[in-house]
Amino acid sequence: MKVIIIGAGVVGYTIAKKLSSEAKDVVLIEKDEKRIREVAEGLDVKIIHGSGSSPKVLMDAGVEHSDMVIAVTDSDEVNMIACLIAGSQSRVPKKIARIREPDYASYTQIFEKDYLDLDFNINPEKAAAERILKIIEVPGAVDVAEFADGSVKLIGMRLTATCGIVGQKLKDLKELHPDHKVIIVAIYRDSETIIPNGSTVLEEGDLVFTVTVPAEIPNLIKLLGRKEKTGSKVMLVGGGEIGFYLAQWLEKKGFSVKVIERNEQRAGFIADRLKKAIVIKGDGTDQNLLIEENVRDIDTFISVTNDEEANILTALLAKRMGAGRCMALIDKPEYLSMVSTVGIDVGVSPRLASVSGILQFVRRGKILAVTQLMEERVEAIETIAMETSDIASKPLKELKFPQGALIGAVVRGKNEVIIPEGKTLIQPGDKVIIFALPKAVPKIEKMLMVKAEYF
Repeated sequence: MKVIIIGAGVVGYTIAKKLSSEAKDVVLIEKDEKRIREVAEGLDVKIIHGSGSSPKVLMDAGVEHSDMVIAVTDSDEVNMIACLIAGSQSRVPKKIARIREPDYASYTQIFEKDYLDLDFNINPEKAAAERILKIIEVPGAVDVAEFADGSVKLIGMRLTATCGIVGQKLKDLKELHPDHKVIIVAIYRDSETIIPNGSTVLEEGDLVFTVTVPAEIPNLIKLLGRKEKTGSKVMLVGGGEIGFYLAQWLEKKGFSVKVIERNEQRAGFIADRLKKAIVIKGDGTDQNLLIEENVRDIDTFISVTNDEEANILTALLAKRMGAGRCMALIDKPEYLSMVSTVGIDVGVSPRLASVSGILQFVRRGKILAVTQLMEERVEAIETIAMETSDIASKPLKELKFPQGALIGAVVRGKNEVIIPEGKTLIQPGDKVIIFALPKAVPKIEKMLMVKAEYF
């Protein structure tokens, strides 16, 4: 597969690194010479200096032979023009663009086949905000993802010393709770990522990722020994696009919201557009301000400014002052990996949210969604079982599933969610949610593909 990526910012660099590590043919276009020198040290890909909206640059990059064009510069207009020119010069099978401006995003007609003909529109900030909203709704969760139109939930929670299942094997857990639609699909322990089996023993401090159905979430919370409540009081630091989007949604859901924004003009802008939220002009790292606004009584504290160092500092400060669950918007991998060790409950990355969306179009097979978990240590793939793929029409215990991967749920028809066992038989047309370590993904892709003899 040949992929042209336009823009070597955080998102473009991450995508290029991910795809090149999977032996994809990647060409990266960037107009900033300084940035080219920086990324060239960490990437083994072809880099072209120039604008991705230039027909000549796109031709030099080999657009006529490309399978995908991904435009992720900081300019919506450049991204749209790049995809438009790519489509006019050559029939590119897949075109993806980052478009952040709400006015463009709401005018969806321009993305359709007769115009830009985009296959996917990336809005990293909105994707990160939606991830935060899902986490807020589940008490004690550090990560939440949805599959099969919300009929399957993936919930990440950390096991504490008081959790009754610590020290138990997973097979014993299933025997003790046979009626619960719950399966643990991944464990993050110290620096090790584990795709578990029946003999895996749960330990204090494990970050466990569990697949369940929405109705089972209260039982899951009890099972994992969590006692937190969602609570209605939320404090947001940062009134940018993410903060404003979150505040609007939380208001509609009946939460009591406070927003701290240091820019007076922006604070006035969002205050005029929010109905019940309290908007405060100030610095979220100001300890006196947090005391004045009773941060110790806040159930959920979220720092979403454009400065990730400030987000970490603010969330950590709020946690130490008595706030409940504390979240920070973070993009640098080295910062994300240290979140739990410094005492912050949740780190959310717009960069990883973007990569997840793009991988849906990279993976082979009939893929519905891809979600990156634990800073890209685990990949969740939602797919449809094809008639002649290796996963269909066989009991799971007979499948030669690669080490480092497992099936977390099977969705049949509109409503039937199956937590799989060895005897479970996947039928053609079933939605299947698979969890895999990166090393197992190529083998999973091979199993999902329709065999040549089918044609």
